[in-house]
Amino acid sequence: MIVAKLKGLNCPDVPSLQAFRPEGEFGIHVLAMVGPADGPGRESFAITVCTPEWFEQNMKAAVVPGWHHLFVREYNYDELYKYISGYCSRCMGNSWTEVAQKVARLGHWEFEDYKPYPGAA
Repeated sequence: MIVAKLKGLNCPDVPSLQAFRPEGEFGIHVLAMVGPADGPGRESFAITVCTPEWFEQNMKAAVVPGWHHLFVREYNYDELYKYISGYCSRCMGNSWTEVAQKVARLGHWEFEDYKPYPGAA
């Protein structure tokens, strides 16, 4: 049985998620690096972490799915890490693909909807 493990969090727009201190509403693009708990390797899962107010201000259409978003009242790195880590530890399966598809319900998996090029080895 393969179990997912959170192996790191980072953000391309914030030098340090631990030191990040937003004022008021905010939205950031967080990459959760997740891999098998008992082995090497990790893949990225993209999550928009935001306040409901930020989401509302940034809606571009009348109806928007909440897919790959985490809504928070305020930013707290320890709580964010704890939540994502706990979520990952509950994702299990017989193959990494099966496990990653479960993690992908939380964040956009870098290989989500990937189809090999026809004829590729």
